[in-house]
Amino acid sequence: MSPLARIRAIAPPSAVAAGLIAVTVGVTSAAAIVFTAARAAGADAREVSSWMLALGVGIAVTCAGLSLRYKAPIVTSWSTPGAALLATSLSGVSMEKAVGAFVFSAVLIMVSGLTGWFARIMDRIPVPLASALLGGVLLEFGTGLFSQMGGSFTIAFPVFVLYLFARRLLPRYAVLIALGGGVVASVLTGGWHVGRVRLSLAQPVFTAPEFDWKVLVSVGVPLFVVTMASQNLPGVAVLRGSGYEVPVSPVLTWTGAVQAVLAPFGAFGINLAAMTAAICTGDGAHPDRQRRYLAAVWAGVFYLCVGLLGATVASLLTAMPHALVLAVAGVGMLATIEAALASALSDPKSREAAIVTFLATASGVTLLGIGSAFWGLLAGVLTSVITSLGRRRRAPAPEPAFAPAPQPVTAASRTPERTSV
Repeated sequence: MSPLARIRAIAPPSAVAAGLIAVTVGVTSAAAIVFTAARAAGADAREVSSWMLALGVGIAVTCAGLSLRYKAPIVTSWSTPGAALLATSLSGVSMEKAVGAFVFSAVLIMVSGLTGWFARIMDRIPVPLASALLGGVLLEFGTGLFSQMGGSFTIAFPVFVLYLFARRLLPRYAVLIALGGGVVASVLTGGWHVGRVRLSLAQPVFTAPEFDWKVLVSVGVPLFVVTMASQNLPGVAVLRGSGYEVPVSPVLTWTGAVQAVLAPFGAFGINLAAMTAAICTGDGAHPDRQRRYLAAVWAGVFYLCVGLLGATVASLLTAMPHALVLAVAGVGMLATIEAALASALSDPKSREAAIVTFLATASGVTLLGIGSAFWGLLAGVLTSVITSLGRRRRAPAPEPAFAPAPQPVTAASRTPERTSV
């Protein structure tokens, strides 16, 4: 194999582009919340950059390691709902006690993986409901492509048109071409603010954990519940909805273990990704689904870069036009949304439950601090249980095992035909 062919095998352009887009979407949509959570715990500039470094290294290790181990696009990320929870619950909590809550949450995730109870729950979820959950999670990004045309038409529309033409002519590179066109359009329209970018490397800052039972109950337990319900649950649904049967328990055990090790440096939550994972599991990542794990490996590489340049990420966020991120994410998920909806509606018996799951998930409702993915799946399961009970009650009586033998027809047994008057 020639050196060029070897490079293309390790780094297919479509897989590299999918990994880059997944990281770009994940960072731009949630990094600001992470910074807010760190500030709520009283973190200074060095500690904030340490948080980004720990999260970037942890995600890189789990993304690349798990994807190579299982040859599946296993994308991990930080817990965005968890960061939002921390931003409102860490006020007045010292950094040492906050780190103790991070470690406690990681241990609970490890226990759920070692005992296998979470995997047993996931095995009972029908595939149409998992696909509907995936479609509901991704709907916001799909509609974001078109909602951006109202205020940023000169960026979103070129991305959409270039994607359509590329799908016709060069389908393997459709998202990459759309991304390039969006960058050019945003530069020409003055959407980038390059002067705000500052390059600097992050430094690790160790904080010894302190375990306060009040903080463990008020922060650690809710962080665990939110991470499992709003991140790991839809993350598994994304993989299974895309046809990847990955063992759930070992994956959870490893993510929890990595989080526990890096928690003193600021890794508050490392879990399966949902929305960004769909970018790496779709057709745009690689035409061969057996090779799409490379997209997740490259996502890990890019997350490592994000971690090393943690202090730079904040300045880059203010420089990049948000419309570009949403537009590229939208076109990158069109095929995945299509496949998810087709799978969700494939079985007429579970179609109503799938629709309920899709609508409840897409609604974005948040109850008790838990996101819509959990409540959407719960609503779908409830619908499935009730409708299946109704079907069983209306089921026809079973036919007898042995039908009576037909009797011979004789002249005496014939019934005279009734003549009409």
